[in-house]
Formats: sequence, C-alpha cells, structure tokens
Amino acid sequence: MERTYPIGTPGKPWGEAERREWFEQQRVQRSYSDDVLAQLGPIATIPNVEVAQYGSLPIGTDRYPLMHVTMQSTNPDAPWVLITGGVHGYETSGVQGALRFLEVDAQSYVDRVNMLIAPCVSPWGYEVINRWNPNAIDPNRSFTADSPSEEAAQLMNLVKSSGVEFMMHLDLHETTDTDESEFRPAVAARDGQPFVPGTIPDGFYTVGDTANPQPELQAAIVAGVEPVTHIAPADENGQLIGSDMVQRGVINYDVRGWGLCAGMTTARLTSTTEVYPDSPKATSEICILAQVAAVNAALTFALGT
Repeated sequence: MERTYPIGTPGKPWGEAERREWFEQQRVQRSYSDDVLAQLGPIATIPNVEVAQYGSLPIGTDRYPLMHVTMQSTNPDAPWVLITGGVHGYETSGVQGALRFLEVDAQSYVDRVNMLIAPCVSPWGYEVINRWNPNAIDPNRSFTADSPSEEAAQLMNLVKSSGVEFMMHLDLHETTDTDESEFRPAVAARDGQPFVPGTIPDGFYTVGDTANPQPELQAAIVAGVEPVTHIAPADENGQLIGSDMVQRGVINYDVRGWGLCAGMTTARLTSTTEVYPDSPKATSEICILAQVAAVNAALTFALGT
C-alpha cells in the first residue's frame, strides 16, 4: 500500500525547505518545565542524589536545559548503571517512569549501585509530542561519531565525561500507534522511500543487542513487567515490529549499527524497554508502572538478588 505524506515529493528526499515546512507544523502541547523540571526539585533533596545540567538545546537554551541525576552509592565498590528516558520525546512513560523510579525506588539500591539517569533526553520532542528533533532527525538513530543530533551528542558527552564504566544501560521507550500512522510514513517521505506498512505489537516487549543479546536479562525484565501489563505476542510471522521474536516478548536489533542509544556504552547488560500505551488494557499510570517494574527487574537481575 502506498501512502502519500503531505510534505515533499514522493521518491525525492527532503531538502531544507521540506524540513522547515515540517518544523513549522509542530505545536507545543505540554510543558517540559511543568512535567519534568518541576519534579526534579524534590528529587534533588533525596540523600545521595545530585541533579545537574549537562547541556541545553540550541532551539531554546533557557527553555530546554538537559538534566541528569546522579545517585552516589554508599558502597565505594558499587557498579554503575545508566538509565535513559525520553530519547524519543513523545514516549511519555519513558520520561515519567525514570522520574517515578527516582522518586520511589532508587534509594533502596543506594548501598549496592551508583546510578546516572537522564530522564528526558529530548525535551523539545517531549513538548511537541514528536519522535524527531527540530531538524527532523531521529535522536535514536544518531548515537554515532559526529552525531547530527544535539540530543544524542550531548548525552554521549555526558557519559564520556562521567569517566566511569557502566555495568548496565536501560533505555526506556514506547511503541505507539502513531509510529505506524505518522512516523513511519514521515521517515519514508523524508528519505524519498516508499512507505511499507507494518504492525504495532499489542503489549510490552524488550529489545536486546544482536551482538550481545543477554537473553537472561531480557527474560527477567519481561517476567518483572508481566504483573503490571500484558506482554506482546508474536504476529503471524513469529515477529514483533518486523523482527523475529527470539523469546517471549523479546527481539534483537543491531544497536550500534543502527546508532541506537542502547549501544552508546560498553555496558555488558543492555536493554531497551517498549511499553504499549495505546492498548485498551493500558493506562498512562500502568505504562509508568511498567517502566518502573522493568528497571527494578533489571537491577535485581544485575545485582544477583
């Protein structure tokens, strides 16, 4: 099925004019300041926790400060864990799940692990509820050398400047119905390619690294999330979102080859969570709790408790 996107000429990649037209159609629909920055104030008062700015977006340096949270363990030999949310700004539960975990559960690990958490990597995308950044670039295909995405480049600089080796990296995402109705047609139009329809998995799943899949970690996360929300079944081809399901609720991607956030460190344990907020079985709160459950399950597995 061919679907015509309202911007650009079919078969011709976008130039600056088309990217500008796309940008001018975006509208602020919610507040990064109210939804994210305001929550970081109380989090900064938690013992052993520091909230700091690691950069800002050129589109609005005052409006879009990039924030991270560090929880320093009381154990000097504790390993480090990286948690990222909102790499795709429109994926709400990744952002709110990271904040909820900090508010509710992070302190229970203070004697066992250090944490670096970037709860909203793409604040402009969060406000306009979009997958891309202002330049029509997908940050989660941009964790590469000389990244074209300010969001990805500044997060990579933060991780590099931390000077630590991470044991685990969890990247919190959602797969939404608008992936199929808006964002896949948009990327096809932007790149001058035909749109190929797909399907959206009905439920939670995780994405491992093809080169380092860590199947036991993925299984532990799926088991930890299942009491909160349903797990996505395979489609008629035994796949989820076009990739073979390697175990229940798990697929693998070439995370470094694709420039995905989950491939930005040398962490041995990595996983990308994918919550499904558009299910009639789910609510916004269920999706947030699912992300929190995923983080707790992953930490429990990694720490061997």
